[in-house]
Amino acid sequence: MAGYWGPDRMSGERDSKVMAVAGTQLINTRRFHFGDAAFRTGLTIAALIVLVTLGAILVNLLTGGLQAFKTFGLQFIWSTEWDPPRNLYGALPAITGTLVSSVIAITLAWPIGFGIAFFLTETCPLPLRTPLGVAIELLAAVPSIVYGMWGFFILAPVMAEFVQPWMTEHFSELPLIGVLFQAPPLGVGMLTAGLVLAIMILPFIAASTRDVLLTTPLILKEGGYAMGGTRWEVLIDIVLPAARASLFGAVFLGLGRALGETMAVTFVIGNANRMPDSLYAPASTIASVVANSFPEAEVGSLQLAVLLALGFLLFVVSFAVLALARILLRQERMV
Repeated sequence: MAGYWGPDRMSGERDSKVMAVAGTQLINTRRFHFGDAAFRTGLTIAALIVLVTLGAILVNLLTGGLQAFKTFGLQFIWSTEWDPPRNLYGALPAITGTLVSSVIAITLAWPIGFGIAFFLTETCPLPLRTPLGVAIELLAAVPSIVYGMWGFFILAPVMAEFVQPWMTEHFSELPLIGVLFQAPPLGVGMLTAGLVLAIMILPFIAASTRDVLLTTPLILKEGGYAMGGTRWEVLIDIVLPAARASLFGAVFLGLGRALGETMAVTFVIGNANRMPDSLYAPASTIASVVANSFPEAEVGSLQLAVLLALGFLLFVVSFAVLALARILLRQERMV
């Protein structure tokens, strides 16, 4: 009968509507899953690009420097000779300069960076926190060559005239470490390079440490203050144990930055390819040796192979340091 709305017809209408809604939801679900899968695939490809790029760089450096390892063997790593006219090359002075200058930099920069981060997060007046934080982070935007020029023309004369003579007077007679300060005050050298590196990595350590301190749960700090703890006690007993692993990672982030620095170090380290006998002595790093010698190296020559081998060693040293940091961080989290 026309116009009759019985139970069967009403049931059929409801079923059709339910099926239409279900079909729409199924299409939306498929679209969602497709977009999610595409996003996950894109992230995977991006991660693989990084790994492939790093692997390609490593293989390229190894194959390019293979002639140096074949000529000198593993002795190339701990040899101290560097005589290009006689084709005698050793990597130990450059490796030593790289490690010592980076250790000096991290030793100077970490306490200052941590103090800056704690000041910004705990004791700095609120109106000044953002401007001071931005000012510190802007130090990371200064080109390294500017740091090098400042270090050579401003810092090195100050070190030679005031700082190094004072250190020689007060530290040269100390047992064990006194020999490190018994040298003419030249201004340029290992200590000056470490100081410039410390200034360069300071914003990285300070910014990373500040972000770590800000992630400490507020309820933990408020609980410490409620128990009568001072700022120092809350920092030592609550904040540091809670963020210990991440703070350690911030230090190694700065160390990784210091290991590969080139132009700033080249200006102030003295560029002497020999083992340093004091903190004032001119020395070299792997990056500075490559920067100074690469323009003169001919394609296919042993000198070019040596420079590529040095680049491979710098890659390995940096990777070993960062891998050690990851292992220590994992142990900290397990504890």
